[in-house]
Amino acid sequence: MAMTRYYLTSVLLCTLLFCPFTPLDAKNRNSDSRKTPDSGKIAAIDSIMQMYNNPNGPGAALAVIENGEIVLTRSWGLANLEYDIPVTPSTVFHIASVSKQFTVFAIMLLQEQGKLSLDDDIRKHIPEVPDFGHTITLRHLASHTGGLRDQWSLLTMSGWRMDDVITTAQVMKLTSRQKELNFAPGEEYFYSNTGFTLLAEVVARVSEKSFAEFCNENIFEPLQMHNTLFYDDHQKIVKNRAYSYQPHGEGYKKSNLNYATVGATSLFTTVEDLSLWAMNFQDPKVGTPEIFRIMSTPTALNNGEEIEGALGQFVRNHKGLLLIDHGGADAGFRTYFGRFPEEDLAVILFTNMSNADIGLARDVADLFLADKITETDKEDQPDLSEEITLPIEALDAFTGLYENNDLPGMLYRVTRKEKRLQLASPGQRPSALLAVTPVIFTTEDKTQIIEFAAAKNENPAMLSMKTGSRVTKATAITPYEFTTEELKQYEGTYYSPELSTWYDIVWKNEELRVKHYRLPNFSLTPMTLDTLAGNFRNLARISFERDEKGNITGFRSTSGRVQNLWFEKVR
Repeated sequence: MAMTRYYLTSVLLCTLLFCPFTPLDAKNRNSDSRKTPDSGKIAAIDSIMQMYNNPNGPGAALAVIENGEIVLTRSWGLANLEYDIPVTPSTVFHIASVSKQFTVFAIMLLQEQGKLSLDDDIRKHIPEVPDFGHTITLRHLASHTGGLRDQWSLLTMSGWRMDDVITTAQVMKLTSRQKELNFAPGEEYFYSNTGFTLLAEVVARVSEKSFAEFCNENIFEPLQMHNTLFYDDHQKIVKNRAYSYQPHGEGYKKSNLNYATVGATSLFTTVEDLSLWAMNFQDPKVGTPEIFRIMSTPTALNNGEEIEGALGQFVRNHKGLLLIDHGGADAGFRTYFGRFPEEDLAVILFTNMSNADIGLARDVADLFLADKITETDKEDQPDLSEEITLPIEALDAFTGLYENNDLPGMLYRVTRKEKRLQLASPGQRPSALLAVTPVIFTTEDKTQIIEFAAAKNENPAMLSMKTGSRVTKATAITPYEFTTEELKQYEGTYYSPELSTWYDIVWKNEELRVKHYRLPNFSLTPMTLDTLAGNFRNLARISFERDEKGNITGFRSTSGRVQNLWFEKVR
């Protein structure tokens, strides 16, 4: 009898834990009243998510919410590769920048209570933020228009690794040492995690509670998000959590994350719990419709130009439909939360693999919105099945250096090897490109599409790289022909008072090399006179400055989300 009970219990547990499809009623999770998608739609979802369906690799969890209830949850792959623990809809993921909307919401709750205003100067609440001669408001920070340099880029330029232990206190110290802004507040949009760390600190100071405690008491518990927390202690144990991974050879290796900083990131949750948050937008149990209206209103710059960025979210057009969404990427975690408020539909995708394509979540949404979509993708997918042969001179016309349009200093090198082009990204080995049209190429595994646009009039040549739904564009550059003596002029030691760190530039083995006491050495690539490209994670683009006598006095570096950071030549 005991064995029978043991067997039945085991079967029940296995069914609950490992069943890949779990439709749920969000209002009563034990209810038998369920809206189940048809088998054809489920098969289509499995086809879309095929890249995650690896029983021996990292995986994903998916949830679809429609008309106030969870209509589908589905999961694939492993949450932990070392112990073969599968992902389930109850697996806890670090969801990276999807966290930001909760930070804004916490600020909005305090505004509703009359304890602060979105239009407060940040220095009213955090006086150690430097006075840059401009007023930076909480609204600026929540919309990425405050001009503050990004904390992650500053840390890497300082010599930190992203798997170091990084705390809010360390980010606050770094922020207090900033000397300049990327731009005047409200003049531009430039994504900055620093602003959201500051917003979380404002919540803590105004509420006199830790940010994690405030959110738990005022958001998570009222919404019964019992498996959700802001992770402000990197040593804290969280049951049923996923760990993150990145491809390595034929397998994977761990992508460690040791953040102990909140606001910009570090929300831990499940697709089930986040579904309750999605429903709160449509039928508020916490907050008010006015809060969500403000959060979802696109931001206007000082010149009146409206941008896609709202407060902690982005407002977009997706095939003729209003989409409000945000993605996240930290270590090997890739996450997505998108809402179609006019159709009362939301989709959530969490993954723990760094090469995941979270844009597939929108393809899942399309299955549920098929009869409401009014526009189609503007570009037809080229036929990648058959390689064509192009003349050597046609291939040679595409060779050269291309600089990333969004990340200055990140260079892609296109070369020719025999009758094929090769593309080398920073830090990566060259990949062979197969021509499928005279201007469109693909990688051998068909995961990336590269399209070239020839130079016209005064416009330089361009290339675009499409990986899944992500598109990267780069512009061709013509490197300056340096002499050895010209390159040797740049040797020296350069110090940043803002970062309290220095770099040595030395001439060795017929090239300029950069040394830092904590980072691997890297070489500099000549671009134009007095402008060189380095390691895109640290010193991406380096622009040297000279005095009236022509002597080099230092350089400004643009790297990631930091623009024109000053390094003085000290010897």
